[in-house]
Amino acid sequence: MYRKTIEEYEADIREKQIIDLRSQEDYDKETYPGAKNIFWEEFETHSLELSKEIPIYLICYTGQKSDEIAEDLQEQGYEAYSIDGGFRAYLRIKLQQMMDQADIAEKRAVNPDVPLRTAEEYCKDVERSIVKKFRKDIWRKFTQAINEYEMIQDGDKIAVCISGGKDSMLMAKLFQELERHGRKNFDVVYLVMNPGYNEINYQTILDNAKVLNVPITVFQSEIFDIVAGEGDSPCYLCARMRRGHLYSKAKELGCNKIALGHHYDDVIETILMGMLYGGQIQTMMPKLHSTNFEGMELIRPLYLIREEAIIHWRDYNQLHFIQCACRFTENCASCGGTEKGSKRAEVKELIRELSQRSPVIEKNIFRSVENVNLNTIIAYKQDGIKHHFLDNYTRPE
Repeated sequence: MYRKTIEEYEADIREKQIIDLRSQEDYDKETYPGAKNIFWEEFETHSLELSKEIPIYLICYTGQKSDEIAEDLQEQGYEAYSIDGGFRAYLRIKLQQMMDQADIAEKRAVNPDVPLRTAEEYCKDVERSIVKKFRKDIWRKFTQAINEYEMIQDGDKIAVCISGGKDSMLMAKLFQELERHGRKNFDVVYLVMNPGYNEINYQTILDNAKVLNVPITVFQSEIFDIVAGEGDSPCYLCARMRRGHLYSKAKELGCNKIALGHHYDDVIETILMGMLYGGQIQTMMPKLHSTNFEGMELIRPLYLIREEAIIHWRDYNQLHFIQCACRFTENCASCGGTEKGSKRAEVKELIRELSQRSPVIEKNIFRSVENVNLNTIIAYKQDGIKHHFLDNYTRPE
C-alpha cells in the first residue's frame, strides 16, 4: 500500500523525507512543515538525491501525482507513500484546527506565532479585519459600489451566489457586515450550486462556509455532465447554464436579485478582451435586468474592489479557497492552477505590463466606457439596432 493519511504520516515517529511536488510558486506560499520542494515534472531528475534508507512521503495538490510517483518509487525499492488527498487534505486539517481550540493547541505547526483562537474567535477576527484593516480598500469600495450604482433597494431579497472562490466568499462576509451595520431593509440567501464539483472542491466550500459562519443553502445540478459532450469549448454553455440555474433557484426562494463576485480587475479585463478579441467596445455592467427571468436582476457589489485587496484579505486571514471548479480543467480546479493559457490570462498579463509603465492605465481602461463620445464613434448598437454616423451626417452647403 503506497497511500497514507496526514495523520498516519504524523504518527510515524521515524526520520522521514517529505517532498512537496507542487510548483515552486505554490511551495513558496505555504507548504507542509519541513517539506522539500521537487516539482513533479522534474522529479525523475532529482530522484537520485533521495535515500532508500529513510521513508519518503509525497504530497501534491490532490494526491493524484503523488500516487503515481509513490508507486514508481516502491517498484524501485524505496519505502515511499503518497499523502492521501494531497495538500487539500492538509488544508482541511488546518480548518478543523481553527474550529477546535484543543486540536489547535495540539497540532498547530504551520505558524506557531499566531495566537490560538477558537472557531468563533477566528471568525470574529476575519469579520473585524473587513471593517478595520481593510476598511478603505474593501469595505468602503463595497458600500460605494452599492450606493453609486443603486444596487440595493428596500424590500430586496438577494441571493448571494457563492462559487467557493475568494471573491464570492468575501462577498458573503461583506453582505453579513452590511446586514449588521447597514440601513437597508433587505434579506439575503447565501446560495451555493453544486454543478458536479469533485469531492475535494465541494468539501472545501462546505468547510469554509462552516469556518466563516456563512449559512449556505446548497442545491444540486448536473451541468458538468450535460456540457461534457460539447467538444473543446464547453465554457460558454456552462456559464450560461450556471447563471440560468442560479436565477431559477433564487426566484424559487423568493429572491428578486442575484449577486455575483466579479471585481474591478474582471471589469477592465473584460473591456480590453472585447476590444482585442471581440472587435467591440463593451463592459461588464454593475447591474442588469435578466432577459429570461422576469423581475430578476443581477448585481456585482465587488465592482470597485481591486483583486489585490481581496488576495491580501485572504492571505492576511490565512484562508484557502478553491481557485477554479471546472471539471474540464481539473488541474486548474484541484491543483492550484489559475487560468494560464486563456485569453483572460493573456489580457491580465498585458494590463500588468502596461501598468508598470504608467499607474493610470487600469483606471483609464475602467473609465473609458464611462466617457464615450458618440460624435467620435463610427457606429454603435442600442437595443439591437445599429446606428451609423452617416445616418445623421450632412455635408456643408
